[in-house]
Amino acid sequence: MGQQIIRSVKSQKNFKLVALTENRKINKKINGIQVNLNNMSTFKKTNLIIDFTVPKCTFEVLKIASKLKKRVVIGTTGFTKKEEKLIKRYSKKIPILKAGNMSLGINLLMYLTEIASGSLGKNFLSKVFEVHHKHKKDYPSGTALMLGNGIAKGKKKDFYNLFGKKYLNKKTFPYGNKINFNSIRKGEIIGEHEVKFSSGKETVTLNHEAFDRALYSEGALSAARWLMKKKPGLYSMRDLMNFK
Repeated sequence: MGQQIIRSVKSQKNFKLVALTENRKINKKINGIQVNLNNMSTFKKTNLIIDFTVPKCTFEVLKIASKLKKRVVIGTTGFTKKEEKLIKRYSKKIPILKAGNMSLGINLLMYLTEIASGSLGKNFLSKVFEVHHKHKKDYPSGTALMLGNGIAKGKKKDFYNLFGKKYLNKKTFPYGNKINFNSIRKGEIIGEHEVKFSSGKETVTLNHEAFDRALYSEGALSAARWLMKKKPGLYSMRDLMNFK
């Protein structure tokens, strides 16, 4: 994602890349910019920081950014509940936009999933299908789990109580009283996600297909542009897209 954001920044006139940082020392230049450690002097040059790292590094960034009053877009995932609360505390000092997926289309799909789940009612069972490249080891994908969470939210139920079975590389898989997931790993596919609702008499399908990884970096830059006008607080792509 770091490399992809650099490419996207270069193609947009209203962004300028002024610093690159890591949480360990790297003796390397990228696009003529020396990669530095996360530190005060480097972050002073910036108006906004985009973070796609690991939770430990994210908190290094937030600690410095909060002192310098810099805005932060967080695309990092894998935070614990305790860490999520800590991010919320930092957001009282600085504007933060945090999203597990920066794609505008995926965030729309999540919103529609929640609406459909709440509207269709108890007679409809649901399941989630996703496809990714053969190198991806985890399953279901983080985005598939977020869609499952959207189904649960629409039903006003706890996602963990609704989590059903997870399948890998199955041609077909069943609906259940809980949400079942099927993951396919093949080729170099960037990402496909599908949510199905069925009453046995009719089926509703919502899906999204990604063709270019640039959609994630461009989504992060859209988030950055939007966040520049915001006061301290914790925001999401849902806020950017003006969903209720």
